[in-house]
Amino acid sequence: MTLLLLAGTGEARSIAEALAQQAIPAVASLAGATKAPAALAVPTRIGGFGDAAGFERYLGEARISAILDATHPFADRISHRSAAVAARLGLPYAQFLRPEWRPGLGDRWVTLESEEDAARHIPGGATVFLATGRQTLDRFANLVGRRLICRQIDPPDGPFPFPGGEYRIGRPPFSVEDEIALFKELGISWLVVKNAGGSASRSKLDAARELGLSVAMIQRPEQPDVLRVHSVDEALAWVRELPW
Repeated sequence: MTLLLLAGTGEARSIAEALAQQAIPAVASLAGATKAPAALAVPTRIGGFGDAAGFERYLGEARISAILDATHPFADRISHRSAAVAARLGLPYAQFLRPEWRPGLGDRWVTLESEEDAARHIPGGATVFLATGRQTLDRFANLVGRRLICRQIDPPDGPFPFPGGEYRIGRPPFSVEDEIALFKELGISWLVVKNAGGSASRSKLDAARELGLSVAMIQRPEQPDVLRVHSVDEALAWVRELPW
């Protein structure tokens, strides 16, 4: 029996380490969005599967018998496809989904249904920090008249895709102090964030609260209707209950 761990989050890394320590047969998969990602503790394949048929073909070739989806909450296409294929093949499937962030005392948040909604809330002349990655950057093209700064891990392959923007290269983790210093240096007035949840990347929100910055929080996409776990311990408990 071999478990497929759909990875790409810090929690997936912790799960992989535990699987290796417990000698549970597993292989991890990374979509390949980040160049030269840090190695995981279990054998890892990098790159997409193409489509549902390609994913199903891989499952058969690799003799996968269960799937644990620990991808990013906004990797919804991967999750929906994987869940549908697992259901069709009758494979055990669970999704690790960390709890959403919630605003607290001192937070100045507005909720967005999509990236395009940011233009309705962010005034002209604002300096905006896009902590949303490069894959959805084109959806902010309507933020004309604002200075945009998009942080990404890898150096860009080309210029910013529309006027008024620039890239900032940085590899997490970032401390609250780091984020406060950066936002002050750049003169940030608005922060745009996907509601990924988790503690590892919350520092930017804590920094925004400390500085009194406005935050545009993008709601999560709809998730598949599957068995769900919300912590690394719950995920590992599910794995141990599989018929090894």
